[in-house]
Amino acid sequence: MTRSREVLLVEDNPGDVRLVREAFAEADGDHTLRVATTGEEALAVLERRADEDSAPDLVLLDLNLPGTSGETVLERIRSSPALQRLPVIVLSSSDADEDVESCYRAAANAYLAKPIAPDDLVSMIKSLEEFWFGHVRLPPQ
Repeated sequence: MTRSREVLLVEDNPGDVRLVREAFAEADGDHTLRVATTGEEALAVLERRADEDSAPDLVLLDLNLPGTSGETVLERIRSSPALQRLPVIVLSSSDADEDVESCYRAAANAYLAKPIAPDDLVSMIKSLEEFWFGHVRLPPQ
């Protein structure tokens, strides 16, 4: 029996949050989706959860956040011994090569450009869920 997976979505756009929730609700897996709407909120949640040894299983991270940017959040995750192995997938509306390159330099596990059509975003999230939780094998903790 597989355990419930927790995903932390770091996204300030309410429409995108709704679409991601919809996609996870339609997916077959057992998930809990938590949402942080700012970089500061995401870091506070992650640091508290790391102290409790209960970090989420995956972070979906938008780059363009109010206050602390998604790239800074990624850099802070990777610099934290308690969080550095946490899988982080950047989910951004930016398709700029510079953004893609800087996120991979900062050790993002993947970079996905948000599609424009809402149905395409739902489809992408469902595929991501199936791939990440159905096929990816991470190293032991």
